[in-house]
Amino acid sequence: MRPQKTNCPPTRCDDWLVSEAAANVSRQACTLSARHINDGTLRLQFNREVSYYTQGIVKDVSQGNKTVEQGLKELKDEQGSLLSQSWEVIRKGAGTIAGAMQIATGAGICYVSVGTLCLVAGVPMMAHGANNVYESGRNLFERRNDIEGPLRKGYQAVAKAMGNSEREGNIAYGVADLGLSAYVLGRSVLKPDAWRLFRYIRTDYVRAYKNMGAKSLELEIYIDFQTGKQLLHETDK
Repeated sequence: MRPQKTNCPPTRCDDWLVSEAAANVSRQACTLSARHINDGTLRLQFNREVSYYTQGIVKDVSQGNKTVEQGLKELKDEQGSLLSQSWEVIRKGAGTIAGAMQIATGAGICYVSVGTLCLVAGVPMMAHGANNVYESGRNLFERRNDIEGPLRKGYQAVAKAMGNSEREGNIAYGVADLGLSAYVLGRSVLKPDAWRLFRYIRTDYVRAYKNMGAKSLELEIYIDFQTGKQLLHETDK
């Protein structure tokens, strides 16, 4: 929604609209850089570049090189681009964190089960976690969205060997990822206060999702949602 200014000549009002929109973009840039850029020098440089860009648009409009509508559109597009890039960083960062959690969970399953569930759950969980860290990490640092890890390529190779395409391999990878997540959330784990001298009984256990903190559970649900979206995208091809 455009800000409104009253009691000013039309031309001056137009200049004010563009200046205010430029200031909003600069404020947005400062907020996002504080969230994502730890290095103070790089953060200052980023904010300065955005400010130079927005003020250049304001100058072009005031000098008649661009119309008010063109200036406002360019500023709106810049703000949308900044928000989109921020969202990409958050999404890929969440994928990296979730992958690390999968590795830790898989190792925990191997340890707690004394190896009995390691082959069927622990190792697959760690393999998927390592692959997700690899894909999300490289996508984040290289600013890409098409990195495929070795495990995903393995699924694709198996699918091709069975006469299918990479699409089926990607679907199998996603289904396995969701299946492992469902197993982790639904498996029985000891209650935090459970203690027995000899054997634990059924009432000493609780479903794993009930032991998870709110943030961890939200992250797991978010990653599962993103995996589901990717699966739907693959099935629609």
